[in-house]
Amino acid sequence: MSEIIVETENSIQTITLNRPEKRNALNDALIHALKAALSAADKDESLRAIVIRGAGKDFCSGADLSALQKIAESDVLENLWDAESLMELFAMIRKLKIPVVAAVTGRALAGGCGLATACDIVLASGSARFGYPEVKIGFVPAMVMAILRRNLSEKKSFELITQGFEFSAPEAERFGLINRVFADETFDADVVNYVSIYENVSRSAVVLSKKLLYQMDGMTFDTALETGAEVNAIARLTEDCQKGIARFLKKD
Repeated sequence: MSEIIVETENSIQTITLNRPEKRNALNDALIHALKAALSAADKDESLRAIVIRGAGKDFCSGADLSALQKIAESDVLENLWDAESLMELFAMIRKLKIPVVAAVTGRALAGGCGLATACDIVLASGSARFGYPEVKIGFVPAMVMAILRRNLSEKKSFELITQGFEFSAPEAERFGLINRVFADETFDADVVNYVSIYENVSRSAVVLSKKLLYQMDGMTFDTALETGAEVNAIARLTEDCQKGIARFLKKD
């Protein structure tokens, strides 16, 4: 059985984590397959957005037992190489040209919650559960912390990563960790409707906007403004912008 299922409809690609019997737990094969699929998608100029979801009841429960056993038996260097594989996945999502949307049902815990957090947009069903329980086994949600700290306040981030409790989708939305909560009964249709927005806006503008937004991390205010001005000038020369201006002027 394939670790993931890749389906494309119109210009939206859905990547489904396909280990439902293991609650879509992360292992080397799944992480490798997901990175390969994202890399291929990044080269496809026809795509407007990517949706990552889980098969079965849960989005992703974190590392599976074999991965935990591997951690316990590996030395420092081996564990570093293993951690860097997941780090590469999180970084790849951020560097991908088009939006990556997590569609979360059931549980997104530990590395699974990290995977959702790493996505540009997080949509969740009303009954979905989230959490970073790593501290309960002496582990640290270390890599996702770089992303979490950019999404939430310092105080809320500290609480979530040092207490390890589960929290609901409505709570996650209130924290600012996820974008939207949809009813369980209509979740699939709501995700399609939400993501289809990217089929009706400029692809080049979205690509430039995503890159600029994340590029601004760590910039001074003046540097961010200067970089924004440069991207603004580039956007004006794109085909989408030229056509958009022409349509707007034609209306008048």
